[in-house]
Amino acid sequence: MKLVTLAAAAAVSLFALPAAASVLDTVKQRGTLNCGTDNTAPGFGYLNTKTGKMEGFDVDFCRAVAAGVLGDANKVNFVTVTDKSRFTALQTGQVDVVFAHTTVKPARESAITIDFLPITFWDGTGVMVKSASKVAKLDELQGANLCTTQGSGTEATIANLIKAKGWKSQVLTYENLEKLFGALSSGRCDAMFTDKSALAAWRGNSSKPDDFFILPEILEKSPFAGFVVANDSRWRNALRWITFAMIQAEENGLTSDKVAEAKKSTDPSVKKFLGVDASFGPDFGLPADFVAQVISQVGNYGEAYDRNLGPKTPYFIDRKGTPNALSKDGGAMISPLWN
Repeated sequence: MKLVTLAAAAAVSLFALPAAASVLDTVKQRGTLNCGTDNTAPGFGYLNTKTGKMEGFDVDFCRAVAAGVLGDANKVNFVTVTDKSRFTALQTGQVDVVFAHTTVKPARESAITIDFLPITFWDGTGVMVKSASKVAKLDELQGANLCTTQGSGTEATIANLIKAKGWKSQVLTYENLEKLFGALSSGRCDAMFTDKSALAAWRGNSSKPDDFFILPEILEKSPFAGFVVANDSRWRNALRWITFAMIQAEENGLTSDKVAEAKKSTDPSVKKFLGVDASFGPDFGLPADFVAQVISQVGNYGEAYDRNLGPKTPYFIDRKGTPNALSKDGGAMISPLWN
């Protein structure tokens, strides 16, 4: 009898506890999304000095969240983070979510206590040198000054490489990609280690791209994803499905200029996807038309990719034959079913 009473009391106490506020509620009440991103990663997150606006693939995911949650892709306060500061910025409440070319790793979810969102870009760690060095492969870097960004996972990658090969090389770290590339350009650094996409972006954005050479080796795979604070399932789930919506829209051939016409569809699944007559939105604490807002204001996954990393950009990172292609095209980008 005593055990039953204690159990009942515990149950009453449990149900009496007030629900912890979700970041979703905070963002909706504030009316602005605080999104952490880099401003030194061309193609992903950087400040366009000509327009004074933030641009890039990661930046577009910040805008997509604002469109999905607040109905306006422009309601974003971009907070600059570095490889070293990005996790602290989230944990201290400076940002609501981070999209900053961050590699999904188990230790980051277990030790740092964050929750990753769906993978948005598949990359790999690479190395860039100055063409004048004549270095053509990784094994020729014995004794060289090897450089990367502070607080990045690449620091451990370089340490493991040096230990495995028995090299006597010096490792230098820099605050961000801009300073890292500056060190390579000036000769303070012999080899720049970071994600291959960042190498391609900095090479393509330089005044003389041919002065730099990206080595053929890929040191390790590097899938990128945004991340949120751990254990806030309401916020995490809302952002997961905003991300999936962009991928699903590309699978459906739904582009930003076709949303208005698609809303007139007689297909129940299309109508529910776009929040016409029925919607998944309220279940996630989002507006009924959250998908329509995301796609019409930011575009589908392919549109965001092409705008920032496609063939008409200086960086052109081809999706064909890579995990960044849709699954139906042999890649890894896929959304769960929307039914």
